[in-house]
Amino acid sequence: MTRLAGKTALITGAARGIGLAFARAYVAEGARVAIADIDMDRAQQAAADIGEAAIAVRLDVTDQASIDAGVAETVDRLGQIDILINNAAIFTAAPITEITRADYDRVMAINVGGALFTLQAVARHMIDRGIRGRIINMASQAGRRGEALVGVYCASKAAIISLTQSAGLNLIEHGIGVNAIAPGVVDGEHWDGVDAFFAKYEGKAPGQKKREVGAAVPYGRMGTAEDLTGMAVFLASDDAEYIVAQTYNVDGGNWMS
Repeated sequence: MTRLAGKTALITGAARGIGLAFARAYVAEGARVAIADIDMDRAQQAAADIGEAAIAVRLDVTDQASIDAGVAETVDRLGQIDILINNAAIFTAAPITEITRADYDRVMAINVGGALFTLQAVARHMIDRGIRGRIINMASQAGRRGEALVGVYCASKAAIISLTQSAGLNLIEHGIGVNAIAPGVVDGEHWDGVDAFFAKYEGKAPGQKKREVGAAVPYGRMGTAEDLTGMAVFLASDDAEYIVAQTYNVDGGNWMS
């Protein structure tokens, strides 16, 4: 299929996991992609594996100069940016009484500030070029509710849902559609770290939390990165032209809204 034929996409945090699955799906739909990541070795390997429709771009979402350079390099090499996926994020967990200022600052700088200022840089490019672009932010079911041990991460993803609404309402006047995807529990290498947090704070054996959350999903299992690609392609396509400032749950039935 070629729903994204002729389009170019910049995807942050795309050297692995969900971002890499999005890059592969976009190329399969006819797009060219910039795999943007701070890990250039993995980004370059991912781009090489995908083929000539993918390039690797170094981009640190906590550094404005790096954002600007990454956007400029993508434009220079791919011609323009039609689609942005704000995927770069980190997870953390701790009881409220043990949250540190440093941990809070890092999560918010990456998950919220990184998304905002990458979105801003790409939106400026789209407006300057008259591009009716698409921006997709990665939220989470954690942004729909609080969780006892996940206060900072939940707050960061709630901020993404709110930012999507504000940016969507503001940028649609320029023809730029901004929406978000809220995954549930998605299997992958990052879940080793998530599982370790819960093993520490809930006294669970390694792997126990992962089994429990997978069993609790109404669909019957944890999600995969590939379960999210259909929504990512749809929101970037012409089929989503009239969708503005929305956050879509793709979570196997974990959250209903």
